[in-house]
Amino acid sequence: MKILYFAKIKEIIGKSEDLINIDEQTTVKKIVEKLKLIDESYKLAFKDLKNVKCSVNCNYINSFQTKVTNNDEIAFFPPVTGG
Repeated sequence: MKILYFAKIKEIIGKSEDLINIDEQTTVKKIVEKLKLIDESYKLAFKDLKNVKCSVNCNYINSFQTKVTNNDEIAFFPPVTGG
């Protein structure tokens, strides 16, 4: 599974992507919990999920309970505002 990071999340983690393997269907929330085990930078980046937006296969999702498989691509980014 390819995981992409953008903007502030990318800055905190220090890289733009990760590749992980999952054996079965799971949720985005469980993927986040797995990522937070990597190190403190991931814990900080995903500390408050209210400040994290996500897309799966380029489609914005409204719930971190969305199911994903190993073939999916997940992107994490902060809320975007315009002006």
